[in-house]
Order: sequence, then structure tokens, then C-alpha cells
Amino acid sequence: MKSKITKKFEELKGKDQKALITYITAGDPSVEDTEELVYSLEKAGADIIELGIPYSDPLADGPVIQRAAQRALENDINIDDVFEMVKRIRKNTEVPLAFLLYYNSILRYGINKFIKNCKESGMDGLIIADLPLEERVDFKSALIDTGVDLIPLVAPTSNERIKSIVEDSSGFIYCVSSLGVTGTRSSFSENIEEFLGTVARYTDVPRAIGFGISSPDAIKQLKGYSEGVIVGSAIIKKIEEGIKDGTHVLKVEEFVKTLKKALAE
Repeated sequence: MKSKITKKFEELKGKDQKALITYITAGDPSVEDTEELVYSLEKAGADIIELGIPYSDPLADGPVIQRAAQRALENDINIDDVFEMVKRIRKNTEVPLAFLLYYNSILRYGINKFIKNCKESGMDGLIIADLPLEERVDFKSALIDTGVDLIPLVAPTSNERIKSIVEDSSGFIYCVSSLGVTGTRSSFSENIEEFLGTVARYTDVPRAIGFGISSPDAIKQLKGYSEGVIVGSAIIKKIEEGIKDGTHVLKVEEFVKTLKKALAE
């Protein structure tokens, strides 16, 4: 059974296009806002949308996404709230959705219960930031027949480790553009082409570059190396800028349109 994410990448490849993958934190600044933002992101051209499940100790996240998680947690949002929100979203759109979260959140919730609710709510992918490599096989086997992709995060490392991370993957490979936490960057590693080439040597699954992509210029700089780009912190910044006067949804939509345009050029 082909996942919705796989179908989306195939559809884009057929049009000679790249995927624009956007990230927002569920519950920031509210659950209702998140729903509205999902529809706006899709309207602006997002092909796949990542929903971050807020966590109190986010090791891989930079200050912008940490603040978003804090705003969501102050609203007392929990995983059940997020699943209910996804069910409502699914009544209005079939845009591919992937959770980005920490393994501890799943362990606390219960692995089997979490996977069951992913399937029932209509989620399409899981990106678990700190899933140990040795537990990935069991977790992936639990996802068989759910239509939910387990999307690996891979950073520049040894060829052997890259191979072990990406083999048997599905959906897409989240390729970390540079080491460190999430956030915006003005330049990227000179070795990025070599790194992405190594990933492609071990898998045919599409590659998407994330961490630090914050502008149309950055997209133009990187889009030739992969099948997709991921933008997160820069979108959260637009939400922050517009929260007080209620223009955050509009700001995000206008910004994402510029990213989509850069990807198409």
C-alpha cells in the first residue's frame, strides 16, 4: 500500500517539481489557529505539512521552535487534543500530514495506542527526532499496513551509519543540512552535495533538506540537491510576528507563497 506521502512525491516528480514541506507546532498559538494554518499552508502551496507535538525538553529544537512549544504547552495541549484536531482537519483536506515529535512522548502515551490513533485519525508520517536506531526496526514493523511512513532523520556521518539509517525507509528522508539545533542559517555546509549523494547511493526514497532553510534565496541555493525542502523556524517566526495583531495566518500564507515560487523557478 503506497502512502499518501509517497504518492505526493511521485505526483511532483511527474510534473518535474520539488516538494515544499512546511512545519508548524500543534497548538501554537492555539489548536484552532493550527487548523486554520494547515489550510492556509496548503492553499499557499505546501505539499506536505509537518505538525510538531510540543515537548517540554526539545533537544533538537532551536529557540524559535522551543518558544512555539512553550506557547502550546501553556494552552495545556496534549496528544489526544492533537489527534482530535487531525480528525477535524481530515474532514476538509487530504494534504499529507506528518508528526514530528520526540520518542519519550510516544512512550508515555503508549506505542500501540499511539500507532492506532495515527492510523485512525489519518496521519501519514512520523518523524521521531530521537528514535534509537536499534528500536527503529521494531517500530517500523508495528507500522506495517497502517499507511503511516516512518521518516528517518539523517545528518552528515559515516557512510555505514547513513546506510543503516536510510535502508528500508519510506515516505522521504529528512536530511539535516547542518549539525546543531533547528533555526535559520545564512550559509550551508559545502559538503551538502556530497552528503545528499551518499544518501541517494543507499536509497531511492526521496530526500528532503531541512534545518536552517529560512528564505526563498536559501531554497534556490539548495533545491537542486534534493527532491524536497523543509521550512520550519522561519514559518514559526511569521506566526510570532503576527500573533498580537491577529495577522499570523495571513503572514504565513504570504511567506509560504514566496517559498513555493522560489522552488518553482
